[in-house]
Amino acid sequence: MSDDNAPAMDYDAHERTYEGFINFSKVGTIAVLTIVVCLIMFSFGGTAATIFGWLMLIGTMVASAIGLALGASGWIPPAIVFVLTGILAILTV
Repeated sequence: MSDDNAPAMDYDAHERTYEGFINFSKVGTIAVLTIVVCLIMFSFGGTAATIFGWLMLIGTMVASAIGLALGASGWIPPAIVFVLTGILAILTV
């Protein structure tokens, strides 16, 4: 393919793709950290920690889906679940 026929770069699509990737990275990182805390709750906690761990895992999935739909501020719902999970882990483990 010659350079004469190459289309111009679509900067708007590039920016949307980049913003989506960054948002997915933020939400995914927070979700993985929450899952790690839930695994700690499963391993070292009692019955209450196991129940709260499962609830927080479900909450993480819901918050991650909401976060991906929100866009640039999508890291906030998973971060709230992460903080709640951390507090519950401190209290139950």
